[in-house]
Amino acid sequence: MKIISVREEPSYADLATRYIQSKWASEDSLMVYEDCIAHCIAAQAPLPQWYLLMNDDEIIGCAGLVTNDFISRMDLYPWVCAVYIEESHRGHAYGALLLEQAKKDAKRHGFTQLYLCTDHIGLYERYGFSHIGTGYHPWGESSRIYAAKLD
Repeated sequence: MKIISVREEPSYADLATRYIQSKWASEDSLMVYEDCIAHCIAAQAPLPQWYLLMNDDEIIGCAGLVTNDFISRMDLYPWVCAVYIEESHRGHAYGALLLEQAKKDAKRHGFTQLYLCTDHIGLYERYGFSHIGTGYHPWGESSRIYAAKLD
């Protein structure tokens, strides 16, 4: 398994954009991902970051490290977002590889916490995250917010 950072390997930007859009975007949000991924490459700030999890030449997952995951708690950051593992590869803790990369990069840039929002209960607790509350999305839904200390 290999994690590709789009920022560090910009030749993967188009591939990452198409893949992440296929997993997370609606027709209305395609440009959000395209624009964010394109601008991460030369960004002066440490965020955003986008990752692909590769098994040889096959993409089996993705994740992002962003300032806000479309949630009301804008006082909290950075956020790991868009975590996805292909169904055929689930059950092997491959998501943990992406989470660890996000934690490592967040810590390297001086952050002491990492956040995520999800409706999954019991999944992210296995990877050092604790439930800290509820946040609200612009489209009217809510999500559980989790935090992990970066040691």
